[in-house]
Amino acid sequence: MLIVDTTVWIDYLAGRRNPETDYLDRELPRQRLGLTDLILCEVLQGIRDDKSFARVLRDLRKFAVFETGGEELAIDAAKNFRLLRRRGHTVRKTIDCLIATFCLRHGHSLLHRDRDFDPFEQFLALPVVHPSS
Repeated sequence: MLIVDTTVWIDYLAGRRNPETDYLDRELPRQRLGLTDLILCEVLQGIRDDKSFARVLRDLRKFAVFETGGEELAIDAAKNFRLLRRRGHTVRKTIDCLIATFCLRHGHSLLHRDRDFDPFEQFLALPVVHPSS
């Protein structure tokens, strides 16, 4: 399963073109795509009007939405944060630690546009899709 991060969904919904949104557009009919409850929350928080909120929520619910809470994930995400910080890479957002750790625990790949995921790929072998333009 390919998890699509907030950074890609925001650009995609805004009509911005980049390698990640072009890849998402190509893969929508071909690949199983998903998102986490945290990604869903981040995307929906940025929507200003009720009509757009309802439309985006309906559209995103067509994909698998995974619940990411729980004590074990929190502990593993904190361990990953600490490991990366010891290696000189401080992840700026706790949500990114949770998303990356979720993907690692469940064997999901990630499509993103956020440098906070780079150390997870480099040091923890997070599977990341790198589309060409």
